[in-house]
Amino acid sequence: MKVLDAKIIHTKYGIETYMDLVKNVEARDIHFPSEPALYYEITVGVEYLRLRKEKYYDSEKNYFKIRMNLNMDSITLSETKTESLFAVKDKCEREATKELVGEWLIQTNAFRQAIQKLIDEKKVENVQTEEDIKKVLGTIRFLERILEIKPEDVLSAKFDRKLEVCC
Repeated sequence: MKVLDAKIIHTKYGIETYMDLVKNVEARDIHFPSEPALYYEITVGVEYLRLRKEKYYDSEKNYFKIRMNLNMDSITLSETKTESLFAVKDKCEREATKELVGEWLIQTNAFRQAIQKLIDEKKVENVQTEEDIKKVLGTIRFLERILEIKPEDVLSAKFDRKLEVCC
């Protein structure tokens, strides 16, 4: 029998319960470095259950971004424009969410499987030009680096609220 791994965050809106289930984690929207945005980035979605103070349960999926510089040695977490995992939370709740990402989410089977799925998709992508090959190989290297992130990398990462580059 397998025990379900879950984490809980208390917020002013209720209790958020995060579970290590493949269906609860989504990885998408990979950004490859190009002018003017010279960085790698991926959007991660996490579905969780919220128990509101009125004993009302609902499920939500919210997102955040993991950004790395060209050398892939610096990590920044940022909010998405909408449905942000960090939005409407006070400073302490955002810090607890950052700890959740660093100490738990990046180590879950669900997160690892979502990233591995993207790697597998990139490996079979139909590429025809040298530029496409370079882009796919760089993206695979970035995704593999995501799998190597350690909790301390995330905990020490810079956090940017509403960080969006207009391209």
